[in-house]
Amino acid sequence: MFRRPTFGIRSEGLNAINIGLKQRFSLLTFKQIVLSVRCMAFRDLLHDVRIISQRTSLIQEMLNYSLENGNPPLVFDNIPESKGHRAAMNVLTRDRICKTFKISPGDLIDTLAWAMNNPTEPKIILPEQSPVFQNKQQIVDLELLPIPWHYSEDKGRYQSASVIIAQYGGIRNMSFHRQYLRDSNHTVSRFVPRHLRSMMEMAQANGDEVPIAVVNGPDAVVLLAAAMSFNEPLDELYVASSLHQKLHGSPLELVELPNGIQVPADAEYAMEARITLETDDEGPYVDITGTVDGVRQEPVVEYDAVYHRNNPVFHALIQAEVEHRTLMGMPRAPTIKEAVSEVVPCTDVYLTDGGCGWLSSVVQIIPQKEGDGVRAIHAALNGHKSMKQVIVVDQDIDISNPSRVEWALMTRWQPDKDTVILSHQKGSSLDPSRSKDGLTSKIGMDATLGPDQDRSEYESVL
Repeated sequence: MFRRPTFGIRSEGLNAINIGLKQRFSLLTFKQIVLSVRCMAFRDLLHDVRIISQRTSLIQEMLNYSLENGNPPLVFDNIPESKGHRAAMNVLTRDRICKTFKISPGDLIDTLAWAMNNPTEPKIILPEQSPVFQNKQQIVDLELLPIPWHYSEDKGRYQSASVIIAQYGGIRNMSFHRQYLRDSNHTVSRFVPRHLRSMMEMAQANGDEVPIAVVNGPDAVVLLAAAMSFNEPLDELYVASSLHQKLHGSPLELVELPNGIQVPADAEYAMEARITLETDDEGPYVDITGTVDGVRQEPVVEYDAVYHRNNPVFHALIQAEVEHRTLMGMPRAPTIKEAVSEVVPCTDVYLTDGGCGWLSSVVQIIPQKEGDGVRAIHAALNGHKSMKQVIVVDQDIDISNPSRVEWALMTRWQPDKDTVILSHQKGSSLDPSRSKDGLTSKIGMDATLGPDQDRSEYESVL
């Protein structure tokens, strides 16, 4: 499903400069490029951010500042471990994405669903046209990048918002995988049992390494596409290109790295690497639920080259906070909405913060006949099988406001007749309360009014 042009990166014009903190910072080289078009990508999300110019360490100090100030959108531009690099957090949220693209939450969900069903071929451009090729490290040193160590419970510094683009056996996959920074050119990555792990195991059976690119700070459409999961292999970069076409008016532009992997040309960082045959300890790590995931033997990733834009901004997502929940939940909303829409008109879906953007949702419908709320519950649970709870409400309820959702329950829901409880269901590995065999129970609550019901007694003036 993808083309692999044979052009490579040209080496002329690369000049070493010293950027100062310590001697190894002089290992960066810069290639200046004159761009013919405006290309902002990830930086489009950096509107209305708070710039933090005070010296802030990437070792827990960025996290502490964010938590102490209510997790506003932040950019840190004075990181002592990473001179010349900035770090952003709390910028990829549902509201900010909608504001950036001037689109309503419901329309955004429909756009995601449309892109899944209408993948579009990206446009391949030359390295000299690509912002991500503006700079290259002369000698690979990941420790110079603002890869954060957020929680003291974590093993160390982790990339949590970087996507891996892998290619093997004629198949390409793009997905999120956390990576522990082991040393200057190695990480250890957690691969859950999905498409990339299957690809890796196929390569291991043949004694092969898997060539990959690690991308940090691409356009929001790339991040959303990478967070999607499909039952059958589907090229996520084609889905990202459809989103780019719909929201930006042009296809996604890719450029090929020397190892043959194509990456978003306007990403902040693109890194050549290989999934090796070596394994090492990965974890502990504070995961989406805020609980600590344990230690496992996981594959070692070896890095061969690091490219980045001028004045790069590293996406330093805080796990278990708003961006993590957005990337977990928002790409699941289209599949839930599509499933519910097969039984009743569905206008919006929200994966809740309390449910970690994964385990609980609120579904907004327009009931057509008695029993539509219950039918919507079953459809929603089938649309996202990791979900444990669903609340169904009418159109007049703001599904992103937990107080209004609770109000709907307290005024329109009767527990003994408007509740669905399912036992012995397949649960999520992120739910620590599931049984040892991976099963759980699930609940759905119908807080809708019947289509023929007099609404005057149930409408709020607040």
